Amino acid sequence: MARMHTRRRGSSGSDKPAADEPPEWSDVDAEDIESRVVELAEQGYEPSQIGMKLRDEGVTGTPIPDVKLATGKKLTEILEENDATSDIPEDLYNLMDRAVRLREHVRENPQDYQNKRALQNTESKVRRLVKYYRGDELEPDFQYSYDVAKTLLED
Repeated sequence: MARMHTRRRGSSGSDKPAADEPPEWSDVDAEDIESRVVELAEQGYEPSQIGMKLRDEGVTGTPIPDVKLATGKKLTEILEENDATSDIPEDLYNLMDRAVRLREHVRENPQDYQNKRALQNTESKVRRLVKYYRGDELEPDFQYSYDVAKTLLED
């Protein structure tokens, strides 16, 4: 797949190994995993961070290599069932955070043309994602702007 803002091709990545059932050494109960996921979400961790914590630390010392194989549900589905999701999707939140930091940097360093371009590209990605999420996970009249992003990130 080609990159969004350059003419170069993207690099291929590795695929997850195909597995139908969790490994034998990871025999944690699905309810324990779900309660740990909700607990981590309440502590303020994002879904990707929760997955890494479960992979590294696990539940009661036993690592969880794949939440979906162990519970039959995706991590985000578990969060939705327990009303522990955030207001903004994680990918959009991270891009908006980057755009706010870039805008503040460009304000302090007006001659930094490379980061001006990075800001334009990032805000373009944010607008594209807002258009994608509008109506389902965001309000139908949501519009991205620096001020809106700054207030959303402060909450």
